Amino acid sequence: MRHSRLNTALLAIISCLLWSTAFAGVKIGLEYASPLQFAGTRFFIAGVLVFPLAYKVNPRYFRIVRDNLKLILLFAFLQTFLQYTMFYTGINMIPAAVAAIVIGSQPLFIAMVANFFMPGDRMTLSKTLVILLGIAGVALVSFGKDPQSATGHIAVAGILLMLGINVLSGFSNVLVAREKGMIPPLVISSSSMMLGGAALFIFSIPFEGIHFESKPPVYFISLIWLSLLSAIAISIWITLLKRPGIKVSDLNLWKFLIPLFGALFSWTMLPAEQPQPLTTAGMFIITMALVISGLLKRKKHNFIRSLLP
Repeated sequence: MRHSRLNTALLAIISCLLWSTAFAGVKIGLEYASPLQFAGTRFFIAGVLVFPLAYKVNPRYFRIVRDNLKLILLFAFLQTFLQYTMFYTGINMIPAAVAAIVIGSQPLFIAMVANFFMPGDRMTLSKTLVILLGIAGVALVSFGKDPQSATGHIAVAGILLMLGINVLSGFSNVLVAREKGMIPPLVISSSSMMLGGAALFIFSIPFEGIHFESKPPVYFISLIWLSLLSAIAISIWITLLKRPGIKVSDLNLWKFLIPLFGALFSWTMLPAEQPQPLTTAGMFIITMALVISGLLKRKKHNFIRSLLP
């Protein structure tokens, strides 16, 4: 089944729009819960939310999981357990804007991993320049929102953890893209989130304990929203990665939209935050990077079509 570039782009944009709202939810949730336990609960619930649809579409759900358990466990370990253990550990070591820039460079690291492990998904000069342009936009957006972070204390360990997340994200994206057709997208997203979330929660107990105190409604609202957005966004992303003809590096360029949407979301929802010149310039640069990427892909597509009889 062929999917149009417009359909793929629309679904990628929806995923990035959902992910861009996560920061506010995480910030609220962490006021009432410990980091790793909150993340574990979030992803376990997200997996449970996807499960009914995954089972309805794939009645052999448990057999598929059993037959592909090693691959699902590896994906759960990389995508959920290890990434979010590193994220919640590292985010407390460095300024938020610096963290955003390092995480914002993820498309570059994913493209580098894909270059070595995905035949036909090689780094090109034009793609590299587009990625670097996007990273520059992310830097301006981040420092524009939080200018004090530019001179704040930066822990090398925190940056290394964030860079590690980028590399892990590259491997997990390639892992899904390489096994086209083996595991249905909804099965791998629901099972890996449940397993990864449960492992994250259990791992947190010796370090964070278990807290049963009552929590306000706003905590549960943030938890459900984060679980819901993870369920939808991750399921969509895995579906896109498994589509024939999709290049991992090209798809991940859309992640430059996350800081752009995040800034717009902050201006809309938080009265104290207003557009700053650096942020606006960064958003323009990110938009231009994506436009240039689209024009380059269209030019290549038209060139290939001209060679066909």
